[in-house]
Amino acid sequence: MTEKRPFWREPMVWLVAGLPFASIVASIILITVAIRTGGADTVTDDVKRVAQIQTTDLGPDQRAAEWDLSAVFRVDEKGVEVIRVTGRFNPKSTLQLKLLHPSQAEQDQVLTLPPGGLGWRLDGIQVDLSHDWKVELASLDEHWRIKGRLPKQELAARLGPALKDAPTP
Repeated sequence: MTEKRPFWREPMVWLVAGLPFASIVASIILITVAIRTGGADTVTDDVKRVAQIQTTDLGPDQRAAEWDLSAVFRVDEKGVEVIRVTGRFNPKSTLQLKLLHPSQAEQDQVLTLPPGGLGWRLDGIQVDLSHDWKVELASLDEHWRIKGRLPKQELAARLGPALKDAPTP
């Protein structure tokens, strides 16, 4: 005659109760990770949604293309510098430089560059070169903007208009 075992010693009871419990715990962990991570959208432009279509203002990019703006962004041990290459820059104006981390927005930096050196310079800034940076240079009123990418371990990047050809009016 077989001896009757208590229910907690039966493997099937643990499977019946354990699998749903494990799936609930895993779901809670996944939801927590998803909420804490934030959005995966790395576009920093102000995007509006109209009738399920995303729109953004490309006017600053268009003006940069029309004016043929380009510059070189450079990092050295003292700070950062932007050197004008082509276009109609105002050499006495102050510019806004955004260093955007590709995936972690909390590491983004927004710098105000005064005129100095060969173009615009800000000393005392350290740039982490262990990863890529998206670089955006604009006038303070954001009338125009040029963009580029500073690759990992590189010290300079070319900045240019995001639009290749500006439409003619």
